[in-house]
Amino acid sequence: MNESMLCTKTHEYVLEQGDKYEVGITDYAIEQLGDIVFIELPEVGAEFCKNEVFATIESVKAASEIYMPISGKIVEINEEIVDSPELLNDESYENKWFVKIESSADQVEFADLLDYSDYKEEIE
Repeated sequence: MNESMLCTKTHEYVLEQGDKYEVGITDYAIEQLGDIVFIELPEVGAEFCKNEVFATIESVKAASEIYMPISGKIVEINEEIVDSPELLNDESYENKWFVKIESSADQVEFADLLDYSDYKEEIE
């Protein structure tokens, strides 16, 4: 996981990449879910507010809703994991992001997000 990403207490992350943000779930969340068998992502162009459900993920153990860590508009989805959700379980697989968004979120939206190191302490 990237040390510069910010995490939610519900195990989503957001990572700034130039003028876009990458959004996904943490390795801890993937580990807790177990074998992932299905993922449903929104369409490009869809807009979400902070804390709104934007994706659904299913594993052999459970189905989970995934929440948007900051408000934004979907500009890209990771088709690879939609077609092969089991890739998320592969530790060597790099592209674990779900969506990329454009966001004009202000600092208030970032205020409750945890630095990755604080997130790791929180889950231990």
